[in-house]
Amino acid sequence: QVQLVESGGGLVQPGGSLQLSCAVSGDIVRFYRMGWYHQAPGKQRELVASIINSGITNYADSVKGRFTITEDKASHTVFLQMSRLSPEDTGLYYCNYWAVGVDSWGQGTQVTVSS
Repeated sequence: QVQLVESGGGLVQPGGSLQLSCAVSGDIVRFYRMGWYHQAPGKQRELVASIINSGITNYADSVKGRFTITEDKASHTVFLQMSRLSPEDTGLYYCNYWAVGVDSWGQGTQVTVSS
């Protein structure tokens, strides 16, 4: 079992920045993928950024150049640095750990972009 706890959400003005954190604990295997998903109000959850443990990252077109996903392996923490936020970025952000036979989710953290 793998447990994920997100933090760092909040209210931010358009154009502002925010950093989300995801603390990972439990039976972490050698090969896995970490992802951040965004669920806007009334919409489906969408993958916005991912990183595999070789350090390869991938981003949705909507966040390229604005969001950066990183991982601190020593502390088993994954970060999502978000900049130039817009109201369309509002919603719940979920951290995901995927490995063979394992698909774990955090509880989500709310990000609201509003003036």
